[in-house]
Amino acid sequence: MNRSVRILNTIEEMFPNAKTELYYNNVFELAIAVILSAQTTDVAVNKLTPVLFEEYPDAKALAKANHKDVEAILKSIGLYRNKAKNIIEFSNQIVNDFNNQVPNTKKELITLAGVGVKTANVILSEYFKLPAIAVDTHVERVTKRLKIVRESYSVLQTEKRLERALPRERWSQAHHSFILFGRYHCTARSPKCDVCPLTADCKYYTQNVKNK
Repeated sequence: MNRSVRILNTIEEMFPNAKTELYYNNVFELAIAVILSAQTTDVAVNKLTPVLFEEYPDAKALAKANHKDVEAILKSIGLYRNKAKNIIEFSNQIVNDFNNQVPNTKKELITLAGVGVKTANVILSEYFKLPAIAVDTHVERVTKRLKIVRESYSVLQTEKRLERALPRERWSQAHHSFILFGRYHCTARSPKCDVCPLTADCKYYTQNVKNK
């Protein structure tokens, strides 16, 4: 068993059945929720999406929306003006370029407004059940602290390194497990090092906790 798999096994024991915390009923709702979640908590997104989807239940409806009306719904989250613009444009692209269907390839997804590689990977793994690792701030922080990837790595380099380090069939679950580990245990500030089973693997613990 390689070191990365051993670490992942431990994290999965800590957070069994890890899954997304975004609420959604279909792939359109998932895509919109993921776009909105950038630099915002899932909790904040989940508070406003029921209102958004009640008003605009599908891409056709949202494509025709007034920007100011959408901004008013999104104003509680960061970057709401830009996100309103993106989800309206995203909906227009879905309707006009993809026959009202959210595409299921990374190449097509990243052509859509508000969709980068991370968002595309979330949609592919979460809804279409395709192997993909989405590297968000939690995944990046955790894998660097645990020395699975180098500190200097970009998001894309981190993604490629994790793909090499972990079995393909575990990529999607690993993404969820790393996120929950980072969100609730290995937090950016005040991580729970005193009760962590991975301190022997952790650069943060060695540098900031062990000898203090």
